[in-house]
Amino acid sequence: MIPAIRIGISSCLLGARVRFDGGHKKDPFITETLGKFFQWIPVCPEIEMGLGTPRESLRLVDTLSTPHLIAPHSKTDLTEIMACFAEKRLEELAQLNLHGYILKKDSPSCGMERVRVYGEKGAPQRKGRGLFAEALIRRFPLLPIEEEGRLQDLRLRENFIERVFSYYRWTELLRINPEPKDLIRFHTQHKLTLLSHSREYYQKLGRLVAQTGKIPMQDLLREYGELFMTALKVKVTTKKHVDVLYHLLGFLKKVLDSQDKAELISYLEDYRKGLVPLIVPITLLRHHLRHHPIPWVLEQTYLNPYPAELMLRNHV
Repeated sequence: MIPAIRIGISSCLLGARVRFDGGHKKDPFITETLGKFFQWIPVCPEIEMGLGTPRESLRLVDTLSTPHLIAPHSKTDLTEIMACFAEKRLEELAQLNLHGYILKKDSPSCGMERVRVYGEKGAPQRKGRGLFAEALIRRFPLLPIEEEGRLQDLRLRENFIERVFSYYRWTELLRINPEPKDLIRFHTQHKLTLLSHSREYYQKLGRLVAQTGKIPMQDLLREYGELFMTALKVKVTTKKHVDVLYHLLGFLKKVLDSQDKAELISYLEDYRKGLVPLIVPITLLRHHLRHHPIPWVLEQTYLNPYPAELMLRNHV
């Protein structure tokens, strides 16, 4: 069964005509592909805080403190109105237990990075962040958040979706009021996933789990959650994947014959060279693990981090 994964999203990306010009920015990948797996929670800060459509476009304007949200023709300053709206709306979203959020790029309300900030003179500088996006990131520091523009990058897309499903599993663990054994099992299942992102965080989290029973469980869970989600933000590389794949091969080296081992190594090296996608050696490894099951390895989320239908490991 597909889990109830709730994702906040800028309404225009779903096709709602809420933009300043009465248009939308419907994204087919979001609606047609991700929509099969996610439950959308649409939000349009500008509409929901009372602005109509069509409406005057807004921009971020440099001030002595932080950028202000300004309607440039009417000179209306909407900064405080947005701040009050964001506080109330984010509290409502907190009750929904979101597992991720997709923002509209370049928006003075929702842009996550490199939003144009206007000064008194000269060209605008791409140094800002939308005011609602800023409040969202501050309110939910562990939540996987991305812009739809950055999701066109296949590596960033995979990282975001992996973080969403990982965060879902983490919040499901917290929901059952976990005992130490539950945290240990969760960490064990994610060892190779963590190793594919960062050996440093893999080791830090291992040392933290070793403190189970020595420090209060709530403190342990809070620190683990912060480190776990931070680790998953670290960029995965081909080299890191190859290291993990050879680590997996190590569990099979005593049960595979020389021909099977040579075939597997050849595909690992082809992946290293960019000749085949990651799914090829992963599929072959899973094939051998079905015939030579190792329970600890079969439980690794690294082998099945998200639905295969997303085909995120099918690209060279």
